[in-house]
Amino acid sequence: MRAARRLLLVAALACGAAATPAHAQGIDDLSDGEVRKVDRQGKKLTLKHGEIKNLGMPPMAMVFQVQDAAMLDKIKSGDKVRFRAVFVAGKYIATEIRPAK
Repeated sequence: MRAARRLLLVAALACGAAATPAHAQGIDDLSDGEVRKVDRQGKKLTLKHGEIKNLGMPPMAMVFQVQDAAMLDKIKSGDKVRFRAVFVAGKYIATEIRPAK
């Protein structure tokens, strides 16, 4: 019986940690990147990026959809940026992009 209670406690704690946003867990969910290509019509951009910790992704270059097409009006190829990305419904989506300081 005690083992079952411990297992339930561990499961509850794990669910609570997973439900907490990454930034609340102390994980910096902004990643460094360099804009390689902006496709305003397709609502996507290509970024050469460093590690994306919240996605467990190593550095590489790849295409991201954007949450809001207006985000693309503020960037151009060659810009250094900080960005937040998520994986939803089989797509990588940039939800925030800001100039790197």
